[in-house]
Amino acid sequence: MLSVIWWAFFTVAITVLPTGIPGVLIALIAIRFCLGVGEAVMYPASNCVVSFWIPTSERGIANGLIFAGVGFGAGVTSPLITYIMVQHGWRAAFFVSAAIGLAAGSIWFALARNRPRQHPWVTEQEASYIEAGLPETSRAAERQMPWMAILKNPDILAVTFSYFTFGYVAQIFFSWFFIYLIEVRGLNLRQSSLYTMLPFIAMSIGSIVGGLISDYLTGRYGKRVGRCGVAVFGIGVCAIFTGLGTQVASPQLASLVLAGGAGALYLSQSSFWSVSADIGGKSAGSVSGVMNMGAQLGGALTTSLTPAIASHLGWNVAFLTAAALAACGALAWLLVGKRAQTSQVGMPVATAKA
Repeated sequence: MLSVIWWAFFTVAITVLPTGIPGVLIALIAIRFCLGVGEAVMYPASNCVVSFWIPTSERGIANGLIFAGVGFGAGVTSPLITYIMVQHGWRAAFFVSAAIGLAAGSIWFALARNRPRQHPWVTEQEASYIEAGLPETSRAAERQMPWMAILKNPDILAVTFSYFTFGYVAQIFFSWFFIYLIEVRGLNLRQSSLYTMLPFIAMSIGSIVGGLISDYLTGRYGKRVGRCGVAVFGIGVCAIFTGLGTQVASPQLASLVLAGGAGALYLSQSSFWSVSADIGGKSAGSVSGVMNMGAQLGGALTTSLTPAIASHLGWNVAFLTAAALAACGALAWLLVGKRAQTSQVGMPVATAKA
């Protein structure tokens, strides 16, 4: 709740920043940096909720639903913000965004609890079912994982690198896809706002479908297949679609192909957060925070590198660079769980199921 209030304040702060003051650009960067500090709490906090509330066999669909919300929110943003800007100006768009965030945060604070037994709506039967489904390490661990253990864990490092490539590719759709459709594909503002929705709709669908498939395969074949295998497949298909999208002549068809790449990318989303919750146990917030830092660094790199590549070498090269990074991210998942003794994840790589 505190992070949402923080985020809303710095969202609105942009609207009152005078444009003519000295150092306005530095002030704007500082405001955006502080906004990011508030945003950064969200995913690690949600992963703590998953680690305490969701049996390990259901974490794929739980994370899929969480990140379907991300995709849905981003999808409706483009036409909604475009409408608000056209009708009421750009400042109104920031005020509306802050109001939506505060409303969602207030509902969360009123309804949510840290652990199942703290919630008045949870029955004894449900609490026992949840606790029975948690990984044994999460129930038995009395101490947080030391930071050095987190930073040296090869599984965490591999997942963090893969999430770096994930963030790089995903941020292209969040930041540059709209501009790409206008400048390269020749669509007007209204058409671009509509076609920009496609990747985010695909992300929402991919998150849920990926979570369902991940849970099913995990229950049937173990986490090596259900978590790692789904991630390799999803990110690998994203690499293929992202590369193919640049070769399609039709703007509409290219939008569909690239949207397919975004949806495939998000097939892997639940794997990242399910595995980091399993690895971290009581330290799920710290582990997922490190992993999510990788994605944010990838997104930050996209913000500056993608337009630089596009201006010097063309947008096709920019998307092909993203496709190559996605391929590397898919391969990184092949390393996860290969050394069971270094991980708390309980991945069955050392068992017959692997």
